[in-house]
Amino acid sequence: MKRVALFIATNIAILVVLLIVTSILGVNNYLDETGTGLNLTHLLIFAAILGFGGSFISLVISKWMAKRLTGAKVIDRPNNEVENWLLQTVRRQASRAGIGMPEVAIFDSPAPNAFATGMKRDAALVAVSTGLLRNMNQDEVEAVLGHEVSHVANGDMITLTLIQGVVNTFVIFLSRIVGHFVDRVILKNEEGHGIGFFVTTLVAQIVFGILASTIVMWFSRQREFRADAGGAQLAGSGKMISALEKLQKGIQEPLPDQMASFGINGKKDYGWKMLFMSHPPIEHRIEALKRATPQ
Repeated sequence: MKRVALFIATNIAILVVLLIVTSILGVNNYLDETGTGLNLTHLLIFAAILGFGGSFISLVISKWMAKRLTGAKVIDRPNNEVENWLLQTVRRQASRAGIGMPEVAIFDSPAPNAFATGMKRDAALVAVSTGLLRNMNQDEVEAVLGHEVSHVANGDMITLTLIQGVVNTFVIFLSRIVGHFVDRVILKNEEGHGIGFFVTTLVAQIVFGILASTIVMWFSRQREFRADAGGAQLAGSGKMISALEKLQKGIQEPLPDQMASFGINGKKDYGWKMLFMSHPPIEHRIEALKRATPQ
């Protein structure tokens, strides 16, 4: 479930690179045909190309980046019974979920965690931590795997790519409108775009980006509930609830910041901080499963 953090961090980095490249190449000049006003149609097209371009590039490299950040080792040939069981369990769940067999990997971490990523439902990656294998019994690990396979089957990475692309587009679009307004109306600059445009655009883009991230995080939290329900269907509701309860009591060592929202084990932030959480609090997830389970 560490899909989202890696995706967003990589997406932001790629977006910044694309913005720098387009500035160096002078692409921004095409947005100001008269020297005094923005062509909003051209600006929206420019923003969409950058916004969706960054999202889709990060999606394409998501598996490679996940392996690099976590050091996950793909199980090509099982060396022991645990690895063989992991492969067989994921294969069985993938078949039930109607997707191709994902790559299965293990990464070294004392915290019980897992993630799934990849740009295609039939060529994804599912990885579990060594801490998860040590701290959970087989039923609970099966439920966690079901949760991750459900993320893949639900197409969560594609969905988040589209959401992030739309968000990026409007952040770029609106920040340049604000920059243009400050440059022309407040600073009275009438020839080209001055330093006021670039500084204001940068600040506006940061502010709008922070606000927009709350939208992406809201969607991420909803998809965690859905993946929990999928894990309950593939492994059993009791196993999924037990796995979440074990996570609640276990070691709370987060993954790298770039991967934080991709993990099954989210942070324990509440209040206004929940706006920036990729995962709902575990107790909320357990309550949702219990409500959905016939008594």
